[in-house]
Amino acid sequence: MFFKKKLFFPKGNLPTKNQDPIPDTREKMSSEFKKRLQHSADILENEIGSSGITIFSIGTLIDKTMYHENIIDPIKDLSFDSIQNVMEQLSIGEIEKSHQMEKAVKGALDGNVIIYLEGEASVLLAKIPSRVGRSLTFAENESHVIGPQIAFNESLMTNISLIRNYIKDPDLCVEDFVLGSRTNKSGSILYINGIASEQMVNTLRQRIDGIKIDGILDSSVLIQLIEDKSLSIFPLMSLTERPDRVCDLLLKGKLAILVDGSSLAIICPHTFMEFFQAMEDSNVNWQIGTFYRLLRLIALFFSVFLTAIYVACITFHYEVIPQTLLITLSESRARVPFPPIIEALLLEFFLELLREAGARLPTKVGQTMGIVGGIVIGTAAVDAGFTSNILIIIIALAALGSFVTPSYSMGNVIRLLRFPLIILAGFWGLYGIMYGFCFLLLHLLRQSSLGSPYLAPFYPPRFADWKDSIIRLPLSFTYKRPDLTRPGNENKYDPEKAKEKN
Repeated sequence: MFFKKKLFFPKGNLPTKNQDPIPDTREKMSSEFKKRLQHSADILENEIGSSGITIFSIGTLIDKTMYHENIIDPIKDLSFDSIQNVMEQLSIGEIEKSHQMEKAVKGALDGNVIIYLEGEASVLLAKIPSRVGRSLTFAENESHVIGPQIAFNESLMTNISLIRNYIKDPDLCVEDFVLGSRTNKSGSILYINGIASEQMVNTLRQRIDGIKIDGILDSSVLIQLIEDKSLSIFPLMSLTERPDRVCDLLLKGKLAILVDGSSLAIICPHTFMEFFQAMEDSNVNWQIGTFYRLLRLIALFFSVFLTAIYVACITFHYEVIPQTLLITLSESRARVPFPPIIEALLLEFFLELLREAGARLPTKVGQTMGIVGGIVIGTAAVDAGFTSNILIIIIALAALGSFVTPSYSMGNVIRLLRFPLIILAGFWGLYGIMYGFCFLLLHLLRQSSLGSPYLAPFYPPRFADWKDSIIRLPLSFTYKRPDLTRPGNENKYDPEKAKEKN
C-alpha cells in the first residue's frame, strides 16, 4: 500500500457511545447545529430550491469557490430521493456519511460542509477547507550554502507532500492523530516501516495518546509534553524546518512528527552530538564536514567556559597567566570598580539584552541595532572604566560560539549555561568550573531521548557509530544505520558493492 494510514485518538477525545442522531426535520437540524456552535455569526445555512436539501457550514473555514462550483451548482436544479443520490452527483474527493450530530459538527469545524436531506437519518460531509497559509520559502533559521533550500510551511498536507517528494517509498508510513479537546489539532507521525524500531513507534504512540490538554497550537508545545524528562534544560528532541533533514533522519530509522499549523517538525530520538551536526556536513567532502563539526565543538567550549575561565583566573589563579599577559590584564582592569564576577555577569546580561531586543525588532532595524548597540555600549563601557577591553573580546568570542550551533534550542541552552558557570568560577575558581562541568556531565549521562541514551555513541560506547559523530568518515565507511534507533534494516547499502565501485 502506497499510503499507509492509521487513526488513533488521544484519551479524552474518544468518541462517546451515546451520540445524538441526525434530526429528522430541517428546522430541528438548523436549531441543533446553531446551538452547538453557540449561534456564531459565521454559520452558513443554504437551502437549495425545493429539493429539501440544506447545506450547513462555517463560512470562514470553507473554500467559497469550491462551495459554489462543486457543491451548489451540481445539485441546485435536481431533485433527490435519498442522500446516496446526492452523493453520486458530487465530485468532491473527500466525502463521507455520518449518522451522528457530534461528528457532523466536528466535521464542520474541520472545513466540511454538511449536506442535509430532510427525512434522512444521515448527512454528507464534504471536505472543502479554505487553504490559509503562506507559500513555500527558503529556510531562515537553518540556512545552508549547499543543498536544498526549501522549508516547511504551516500546512500539514503540504509538509507531508514535501517529504513524499524526497522519499518515494511505499513503506513510508503516515499515522494521523488529533490533540486538544478544544483545538482538535491534527498531526502525523512519520516513519519508514522495516527501518524504524516498532518499539519506538509504540512508545511514541503511547505518549501522544496519554496527553490530556485543552489545546496545542505548535509542535514546540507538543515536544515539551512527550520528552523523556521535561525538567531538563537540554532539548531531548529536535525541531527542524528543513524537509531534507527530516528525510535524512527518517532513512536512519528515526521518527518525525508534524503538526498542522506549525512549520517545525519534531525528530526523535536525538542525541547531544547530533545538535552540532548540520545537513551541509553531508553535502560536502568528508574532510570539510569533519572540520565543520570540530569547529562547532570548539565554539561550544568557548561559549560555555571561556568567560568563566577568565573570571577564575583573574580572581584566584594569577599564576596560570603568562607574565606579559598579566601586565596587560592589570592595566586593563586598573580603572574597573567591580570584581571580575560582577563585571562578567553585567556584560553577559547586557549582551543578552541586545540580542533579545534585536530578535524582537523588525529584521533590518534589529540587525542595525545589534551591531551599533554592541559597538557603542562596548566602547563607552571601556572608556568609562566600567569594564576591561579584554573581557569585551572574551564576551564577543563566547557570543560568536553560541551562534555557530545549528540548533536554535541548543544555542539557547548554551547561552544560559554561562551564567551559573561564571558564578561558580567567581566563588571557587577553577575548582568551581570543574564542579559545574562534572554536574553537567552527570546530568547528560542520565538523560534519554525516546528511551535511547542521550550521549550515544560515547555512552554507552558504540564504536561503530563513531564514524559519523565528531568526525565524518567517507560514505563508504558509514553504510550502517546508527544503533541508537535499533533499526530493523541495519545497512543503508551493500558495502561490498561500494568497495568495488571505489
